[in-house]
Amino acid sequence: MPAKKNATQPAPSAAATTQSSTTAAGSVPLAQPKPASTPVATPSAKNTPANWDKVLQNIYQYYMKETPQRTKLIDVFLVFIAVVGALQFLYCILAGNYPFNAFLSGFGATVGQFVLTSSYLRMSHTVDQVV
Repeated sequence: MPAKKNATQPAPSAAATTQSSTTAAGSVPLAQPKPASTPVATPSAKNTPANWDKVLQNIYQYYMKETPQRTKLIDVFLVFIAVVGALQFLYCILAGNYPFNAFLSGFGATVGQFVLTSSYLRMSHTVDQVV
């Protein structure tokens, strides 16, 4: 093992222990830096479940009050298509996909119908209401 060039200087860990242990009774220790203060969150800024419940309830009430009946009917049909697609996918996972072409065509049809319904019917009805 090679010799150290400056053997008179203690190692950093030894310097820290000797420095803290050699403070005299009348001397003042070095000031420790204070950690940066963190802002305290206000109660209104917290995302509690009660706040989310109020937000979702407000969205639901606005949807039921302001949305026309035809748009609600289209939305129910979109939910039905999404459930059918999810059931087809679940069946493919659980029962297997032996006739894979049948699964692929059925799932593709539900996805296509969902996309076309949401993009054409719902959007065109929304534009008709605004104009």
